[in-house]
Amino acid sequence: MSHELTYLEAIREALVEEMRRDDKVFVLGEDVGAYGGAFGATKGLYDEFGEYRCLDTPISESCIIGVSVGAALRGYRPVAEMQFGDFITCGFDQIVNQAATLRYRYGGRAACPLVVRAPVGGNVAGGLYHSQNPESWFVHRPGLKVVAPGTAWDAKGLLKAAIRDDNPVIYLEHKYLYRRAKGPVPEGDEIVPIGKAAIRREGRNATLVTYGAMVMPALEAADRMAGEGVETEGIDLRSLAPWDKEAVFASLDKTNRVVVVHEDVKTLGMGAEISAAIMEERFDKLDAPVMRVTYPDAHCPFSSVLEQHNLPNADKITEALRRLVAY
Repeated sequence: MSHELTYLEAIREALVEEMRRDDKVFVLGEDVGAYGGAFGATKGLYDEFGEYRCLDTPISESCIIGVSVGAALRGYRPVAEMQFGDFITCGFDQIVNQAATLRYRYGGRAACPLVVRAPVGGNVAGGLYHSQNPESWFVHRPGLKVVAPGTAWDAKGLLKAAIRDDNPVIYLEHKYLYRRAKGPVPEGDEIVPIGKAAIRREGRNATLVTYGAMVMPALEAADRMAGEGVETEGIDLRSLAPWDKEAVFASLDKTNRVVVVHEDVKTLGMGAEISAAIMEERFDKLDAPVMRVTYPDAHCPFSSVLEQHNLPNADKITEALRRLVAY
């Protein structure tokens, strides 16, 4: 059984269900209490679970993460909200030097079941400090898991999986999808396993690998190419650390051509990592170079016109697919 929810409603439903299931789960962050969060993701939680499980914090991301790490060590399962993903840098040390290393430092005797929810991404005319895509900062760090749902179904299922994981998980939720992505969401206690990609579209001529808000324009580009006789396989990674190498390689073995699409900047992004892995382990399967469609190595402008110029979209992805199959 499923019902229709927006991406934002799916996040809220996952939080409510997990807090009802396990009294060790609590949320904390700026304005997550009676106000319900900057985007409304925690709306209603304060009324049901009270001030001790829905904690308003000072404007200090370092404090939010530090408190969460301490609580996780004491057996709780904190879900920390960064009001905007850009501000996660203020808690960066606590994440990469504390949360990520705890299990290793204690020889496996300590766990850190912490989720950091970070609203990320552009296409909302948010400018410099409200539009970044920080996934590479965390994918690069051993000890962290990183997920980036692109559908309402996965927004709920991946958050439930992240809360139940005994490792720190960076949960990257895209602001553009909050009220624009709507679809079926399971009513039961179904999780989406971390580390497993989804095949959104079957194809035999080329492979598109993407995640998050880029899933929609990528599939639109694939539909356009079908009209030109090119069948493109669309892979939604869903998890970035670990990423589903097996699914990507299986598709490459079938199509022999790959384009990686992401909203993060190009240099050392997920596209670079996936391309390098293919070069090392599947070079003989390639009929064309791995291509990337990404945000340029530039800051996000305040001008929505300039932002639209920089963002990957269906037109740019379609053009890359044309170049790929013509190579």
